[in-house]
Amino acid sequence: MILAIDQGTTGSTCLVFDEQAQPVGRAYSEFTQHFHQPGWVEHDLNEIWEVTHALAGQALKDAGVRPGQLAAVGITNQRETVCVWDPATERPLHNAIVWQDRRTAARCEELRAVGVEGLVRRRTGLVLDPYFSATKIQWLLEHVPGLRERAENGSAMFGTIDSWLAFKLTGEHLTDASNASRTMLCDIACGEWDSELLELFGIPLHALPRICASAGRLGETRPDMLHGHSVPLAGIAGDQQAALFGQACLAPGMGKNTYGTGSFVLLNTGPSAPAPATGLLGTVAWDIEQRRAYALEASIFVTGAAVQWLRDGLGIIAQASEAEGLADALASNEGVYFVPALTGLGSPHWDPEARGTIVGLTRGSGRAHFARAALEAIAYQSLDAVRAMEAASGQPLHELRADGGATANRWLMQFQADMLGVPVVLPQMTETTALGAAFLAGLGVGLWSVEDLRRTWREQARFEPRMGSDERAQLLAGWHAAVGRARNIVTADR
Repeated sequence: MILAIDQGTTGSTCLVFDEQAQPVGRAYSEFTQHFHQPGWVEHDLNEIWEVTHALAGQALKDAGVRPGQLAAVGITNQRETVCVWDPATERPLHNAIVWQDRRTAARCEELRAVGVEGLVRRRTGLVLDPYFSATKIQWLLEHVPGLRERAENGSAMFGTIDSWLAFKLTGEHLTDASNASRTMLCDIACGEWDSELLELFGIPLHALPRICASAGRLGETRPDMLHGHSVPLAGIAGDQQAALFGQACLAPGMGKNTYGTGSFVLLNTGPSAPAPATGLLGTVAWDIEQRRAYALEASIFVTGAAVQWLRDGLGIIAQASEAEGLADALASNEGVYFVPALTGLGSPHWDPEARGTIVGLTRGSGRAHFARAALEAIAYQSLDAVRAMEAASGQPLHELRADGGATANRWLMQFQADMLGVPVVLPQMTETTALGAAFLAGLGVGLWSVEDLRRTWREQARFEPRMGSDERAQLLAGWHAAVGRARNIVTADR
């Protein structure tokens, strides 16, 4: 059996998979979010460990796994979140600073003003943004009393959430290549910490974890930390890369979209680091047997959250599932478009100044038009991201594998296929992030081969495109006109 730890932003899930990669045990719990100031988001690392440790025990018990029956552990995690702890006491030295935290936005602007963004883009594939880890570590070094001295003398360790969990499980200070590539400190072409970027952010190399492969015998769990089990920690990947792996997008040109509050589209680009592309991020997908695979990534800020806004902000629907029936009740969108730039626009525009916009309303517009426009916007934004990826990589997408909560909306999945012009495919196993961690761990201990993983992935549903090219082009023209308006709204603060 394989234990997969899926440590997310608002909760943790532990699943146990059998030799056929079928889930046989599960446990889930939320944990506390801390908002000490506007724009600040923190997590209590002790709480994350205690919740994860307890859930692992519950999932193992649910699966009936006794010591000696567990083959390996895999970890997947919320990315970019920064942790710091004392290696001797194993106690956190500050709350984790979460990927959503914006406290270092001014520092990013300072760095952009002195012209270092080109360096960051070339080395890391990322953009200068507080989303990533580097400025968070720098903030801790500058604001936590005594921390810089501790980092210099070896009594403070930094890492992302995978590093914290790996340290608690094994006592080893490590991370995998996929998580390292999200820190803004790693040269993704060679897979090593970059000395020039470490100097730029003032971060000592020895305070950072060792960068390991994403699959292999990375460490051995301490029995007292895993309910009596001493087994290899054999797989680690950031959540979106794990979902790409769990969707068996193992060849260049294969891509997935995770439809959640926002959406993350990843396209496997193969063994070479992708050149920086406007509005897209380059990232390590995984590193297996000293062979790195890379991906282009698009981060779309508001997709499912647009439907939540119709429910909670406007009261147009009572529950999110109503949107499907309302959208289907209309023969067309009748010219109504909703650009959900409620927190700016993400990939491929990266326009923080864009504003949410609804265009095309008439006296005859009603609830159904708002619902359909919100669902259409999810598909349009995903299409824009995919087209940007295809242009950057030179690799056409042949099908899109989809996961996440919004895949339950069959109308949306069909519309997505219609707009892309390629099939949208749903997997039988919907918890693809945890499955990716299990796949990596099983691969790491030789339980499965890559070919086994390709065969294990199974299709649940397929949506074939059935819209004509003229209708598609007309809808897209209306969407892009609406996006242009959202990006040119003049507000009082602009």
